[in-house]
Amino acid sequence: MYLQYTIIVIYTIAIVLIFMYALAQLNLLYNYLSSKKRRDDSETFDFSNTEEIPIVTIQLPVFNEMYVMERLLDNIALIEYPKDKLEIQVLDDSTDETVATTKAHIEELVKTGLDIKHITRTDRSGFKAGALKEGLVIAKGEFIAIFDADFLPQPNWLKRTVPYFKNEKIGVVQTRWGHINRNYSILTKIQAFALDAHFTLEQVGRNSKGHFINFNGTAGVWRKACILDAGNWEGDTLTEDLDLSYRAQLKNWEFKYLEDVETPAELPIVISAARSQQFRWNKGGAENFRKMLWRVVKSDNISAKTKIHGLLHLLNSSMFLSIFTVAILSIPMLYIKNEYAHLRNYFYVMSFFVMSTIIFFVCYWFMYKNIYGSGFKKFFSYIGMFFTFFSIAMGFSLHNSIAVIEGHIGKKSEFVRTPKFNIKKFKDNWKNNKYLRKKVSPHVIIEGFLMLYFAFGMYSAFIVGDQGGDFGLFPFHLMLFIGFAYVFFKSLTSKV
Repeated sequence: MYLQYTIIVIYTIAIVLIFMYALAQLNLLYNYLSSKKRRDDSETFDFSNTEEIPIVTIQLPVFNEMYVMERLLDNIALIEYPKDKLEIQVLDDSTDETVATTKAHIEELVKTGLDIKHITRTDRSGFKAGALKEGLVIAKGEFIAIFDADFLPQPNWLKRTVPYFKNEKIGVVQTRWGHINRNYSILTKIQAFALDAHFTLEQVGRNSKGHFINFNGTAGVWRKACILDAGNWEGDTLTEDLDLSYRAQLKNWEFKYLEDVETPAELPIVISAARSQQFRWNKGGAENFRKMLWRVVKSDNISAKTKIHGLLHLLNSSMFLSIFTVAILSIPMLYIKNEYAHLRNYFYVMSFFVMSTIIFFVCYWFMYKNIYGSGFKKFFSYIGMFFTFFSIAMGFSLHNSIAVIEGHIGKKSEFVRTPKFNIKKFKDNWKNNKYLRKKVSPHVIIEGFLMLYFAFGMYSAFIVGDQGGDFGLFPFHLMLFIGFAYVFFKSLTSKV
């Protein structure tokens, strides 16, 4: 009996946490829709007046980027900005032959009159954060734009972002990520779906009400004075961007998010690359919750509502732990429901929490139609995409929950870069990408067992109770089965 009640208590807590997160998303949707009624407050520089134009340093932190380095440098060279006001730093921590090829390419660009420098380190301490910090010491720019190796900003990108810094309170301008290969596969579609939700509902929903948002590590511009005032880059978490963002906003710097400025990038096309990226993001989120919790709670500079949104933001990745808990306990709960009749009212109450899924469905629809358009056909496409996304996201819940737990307990791990592919150029031989991990993670075997576990959950629907079965959780177990099956088989075939 004690075991059953322990299961019920843990299951209830996890369900309630998911519902609270859903309500926060609903509030962000309201903020998002409200923001659409406002006029943009952008300003412009007179780009014919060189005295008015500030110096900008573009930082390109790279590490072993054989497949995208040429594309990155050629694209950055097209940025439209006065050459005497633009500096480019290639912060190259590479340990392979790309150091030499990058150096040669940069030398050719220098001949065109571009102020571009190749900066290397023998000591990779701090990983990306360490490279950015070291480059900042010698950066000429009053403003620092940052792009990861797979990002391809439009030529007018600086002209559309830098003018916002006329407002001296603004410390960061962040742009929306685009996806040049969103339709490459189911994997890229669900990654794009998740990122689109973040870059529409969440970033706009928070920023429009003055709540904390985060610089996303790339495709944004920092005011150099803001970086220094906030304490500079620190490499003690895997998401140095989130860390510095919160430290800056706690010091009253404002962030400006530009949904209308899209910066295209390439999504990971194999599940091993997506797994390493997800692990870093989710563990880094938990690490930052651990680091920032009391700073946010004790701050006298922000409202109670901003504190709540901030804490929920920092706990984003921890939702995977709640989802995984609900998933694992849902099968024992199915048997408890049908064995203990006196708990019937409890289960009637708990059925209300299906509202969480309905809230997510509504919120993500507004995001989806903003990108793909509305209409009957689009809505049916959305239904399929929503349940595909939810299924595969739940399939990642074990992997991401481990990342979250490691982050919360303070277990340190190396910054693992996400392999880049340049799929258009290397379409036929991407499987030979030298940066792909070849070893299968032990987590994958557990995911295979979880696939079978949720198959048992579906079978259980037919055998529990005295009334010919209980199919209330059957759709949930079906989605979990599909999600874990997808992650398991894809991980085996693409070599994690």
